[in-house]
Amino acid sequence: MTAKVERQIYLLSPRELSPETIAVTFAKTSRSPHSFREIAEELTDEKSADFHEKWVVGYGHASVAEHAMLHLAFENISRLAIECIESNRLASYTEKSTRYQKWEPGGYQVPDEVVGTSHEGIYRETCDLLFDEYQRSLGEVRRVVQSMHPPREDESESRWDGRIRSRYVDVCRFLLPASALANVGMTVNARSLEHALGKMFSHPLAEVRQIGEAAKRVVQQEVPTLVKYADRRKHLVESRQEGRRLAHGLSSDGERTMLALVSSDGDAELRVLAAALYEHEPCSFETAMAHVRSLDDRGRSALVEALLGSMDKFDAPTRALEHAVYTIDGLMDQGAYFEVKRHRMMTQTAQRLTAELGYAVPRLITAAGVESSYRAAMHAAAQAYTQLAKWNEEVAAYVVPNGFNRRVLLTFNLREAFHFCELRSAENAHFSVRRVALRLAELIREAHPTLAGRMRMPEGITWQSIEAENFSQV
Repeated sequence: MTAKVERQIYLLSPRELSPETIAVTFAKTSRSPHSFREIAEELTDEKSADFHEKWVVGYGHASVAEHAMLHLAFENISRLAIECIESNRLASYTEKSTRYQKWEPGGYQVPDEVVGTSHEGIYRETCDLLFDEYQRSLGEVRRVVQSMHPPREDESESRWDGRIRSRYVDVCRFLLPASALANVGMTVNARSLEHALGKMFSHPLAEVRQIGEAAKRVVQQEVPTLVKYADRRKHLVESRQEGRRLAHGLSSDGERTMLALVSSDGDAELRVLAAALYEHEPCSFETAMAHVRSLDDRGRSALVEALLGSMDKFDAPTRALEHAVYTIDGLMDQGAYFEVKRHRMMTQTAQRLTAELGYAVPRLITAAGVESSYRAAMHAAAQAYTQLAKWNEEVAAYVVPNGFNRRVLLTFNLREAFHFCELRSAENAHFSVRRVALRLAELIREAHPTLAGRMRMPEGITWQSIEAENFSQV
C-alpha cells in the first residue's frame, strides 16, 4: 500500500533567507527531489551567488531572478523621474498623492543640468511662482469648498478638513510642476528591476540616471549578483535619438479631441464569444467562430449572458475579453495622465511633456476668484518652458504644471477597458480622469455595444456633465 504523502504549504521568509537564496531554492526544485526547506538549509549566500553567476548570468536563465523580490523606497524624487520608474509593467507602486497631501514651498527638483547655468534663474523663478500660486490657491479654493460643504454637527475642524481636503487639493494640484518632489514605493522582482535599471541608466535626465545608480547600490546589498550587470543600454539611447531626428518637422494638425478611437476590429465581439466557446470543446477556433457567426441575436445574447451575466461588482470579466483590442489617441491634462499611466497592462506611448497643447482651468479656480493669477502662472510656465526647451527639451519639462495637456497613445484589450472605465469613472475618482474614463467607455460601447454595454458604469453621469461641472477650460 502506497504511503499517503502529506500536502505542505509554507512561506520561505525573507526575514530568515536573503532574496538571492530564496530564488536559488525555487530554481533548484526543478532538478532536486528534496523539499524547499531542505534545499534552503544547504545554501549559503555565497553558494547562492555562485549559482546565479553560473546560471542566471552565464547561461541566461533569467527567470530564476523573478523569485527574488525587492521593496525599494524612493524619496524626494521629481514626479518627472517617477514616470520612468513607473513605466515598468511588472512591478507594484504606491506614491505620494497630489489629492490628499499638500506640497510645501521649495519642494521641487533643481536638476544638475541647470545648476550654474544662465538658465538656473528662470527655472527657479518659475518653480517658485508655481508653488507660491499653489499655496495661495489652496486657501482661496478651500474657502469655496467649505461654503459648499459646511461642517456637520459636532464635527471638529480637523475632521471637517479631512472630509473636504481632496476637494480643494484636487483642484490646486493643476499648478504643481513636474519638478515637484514626491515619494514612491516599488515592489519588484530582480529580473524586472534589472530591466528597469537599464532604462534609468539610459535616460536623458541626470536625475533619473542618478536614481538608477543609487538604486543599484542599495539593491546589491540584498542581491549582489542578480543586478550586477545592469547598465546603460546603447540601443535605447540611440533609438530615442534617431526617432527624434526622423520625427523632426512633423507639425501639429491642431486637433484637440480628448480621445479618438484609432483602431478597432469589427469582428472583435464575435472573436470574444468564439474564444469563450473554444475553451470548453476540442474544436478549432475556426469552427467556434463559424458557429458564432451562424447564431442570431438571441443566440449571441445568450452567450454574452453566460459570459458576463453572473458578475458582481467585485468580479473581473473573463480573459476571453482580451481578444478584443483597441487603440486610442488621447489628449488629457498631465494630472489625468499620471493616473492613466498607472494602468500598466495597457501599452502606452506618451509624448514628451510640453507646454504646447494648452492647459485646463478647473471651475473652482474661477469660483475662488483666482483665475487671473492662475492663468498668469500658467502663462509664465509656458514662457519658461519655451525658453528652456530651446536649450534642453528634456529639462524644460520639469517646469510644466499638471494642468497642461499631453498626448498619449493607448492600446489595450476589452478586459482592461472594463477595469479602467469602471474604476476611474467612480465617484471617488479625480474629475480629470473620470472625464477620460466616461468618454472611453462611450467610444468602446459605440464600437462593440453588446459586450461593452455590460460595463458597470455610474448612472446619470456623462463625460460632458463632468466637464461642464468641473472645468472652465479644458
